[in-house]
Amino acid sequence: MKLNKTFIIGLIFILFAGIIFITNIFNPIIRPITYLFLMGSSKGKDIMFFGLLGLFMILPQLVKREFDPTKYLKISMVIGWVLLICGIILEVLFRFEMGIKLNTIFCAMSNTMSSTSILHTHLLKSILGAFLTQIIGPFIQSDINTGVGLYSYVPSFGFLVILLIPILFATLILTIRNRPWFTSFLLSFFSSCLLIGAIDGGLFGTPALVGILGLYLVYRNGYYLNHIAFTVLGDKKSLEKNEEMQPVYRNRGFNEWRYLFNRFLIWFVVGAVIFLRFTVAFAGAEPDYYTVDIVNADDEIDLGNISTKILANHTTLNKTTYYISNEYNEMELLNDLKIPLNNSCEYYTVSWNIYSYLL
Repeated sequence: MKLNKTFIIGLIFILFAGIIFITNIFNPIIRPITYLFLMGSSKGKDIMFFGLLGLFMILPQLVKREFDPTKYLKISMVIGWVLLICGIILEVLFRFEMGIKLNTIFCAMSNTMSSTSILHTHLLKSILGAFLTQIIGPFIQSDINTGVGLYSYVPSFGFLVILLIPILFATLILTIRNRPWFTSFLLSFFSSCLLIGAIDGGLFGTPALVGILGLYLVYRNGYYLNHIAFTVLGDKKSLEKNEEMQPVYRNRGFNEWRYLFNRFLIWFVVGAVIFLRFTVAFAGAEPDYYTVDIVNADDEIDLGNISTKILANHTTLNKTTYYISNEYNEMELLNDLKIPLNNSCEYYTVSWNIYSYLL
């Protein structure tokens, strides 16, 4: 196969992912950028992003058979939505099985602390993390959280949902196949975000929304995006190739309302998901105090500085419940709890409080 520019750039991205894996030298440079679309970017997410980006630029070129890329783009969007919705269903099932409230952040304390919630799920990540740990466990650095601590709590339904990820990966490769380079790169970017979002964050996370909205953007406006980019760059050869792929809705036809509905449907859907995300976050918040349930704790637990913020506590059977002042930021409380509770309990849950991020 001819080593064209896209193949070489894809290879560079994969090599860059490998460099990030073994060193932190580029973290100060790339983290402020990837943070914007990966929602609290971490080393693990950065490695996945650049690795997937490179694979999506290389693998479509290895497919020899011709396919209808638009058909597979539509299939990818459907599978993407199903995967993200199943991720939320999995979180709900998990909580019913564990007997814990829906509006809590669950933190498993086996191995390293691993958290999950309906607003930011890590259950599918734990399955992938357990698989990678079996293969390359000794090489995974301590600052990469694989989420493997959650693996033993994942409902059996999760092992069926995870099968959608390789299927989605395959359809996305066929989606990118035989497209002009500009939309090929855009689809590679959005596909990487979608897969990362499905594994780390779920439906209400930024990467998933960027990915699914980006796929639809290319589906509806890929022709025009290419036309603008190639006109600005003066790339006549790519302009000619772009003409071979006519837009899905180039002519409005007689039904103006149907055209407008189809064109802007995804924006309303994504807007509804964002609205639902904040509605769930505010409706489930406990603004007056945090409820912290610690399960199967050691006989004596010293919560350190947190002790001064405890309003009340009580113990029943194997669970100790603390009510902690809302002066804490939610993320700070989670981080402060994991230190004294490390190897001191089976798991703990914290009621969420979105208001703490607004203060």
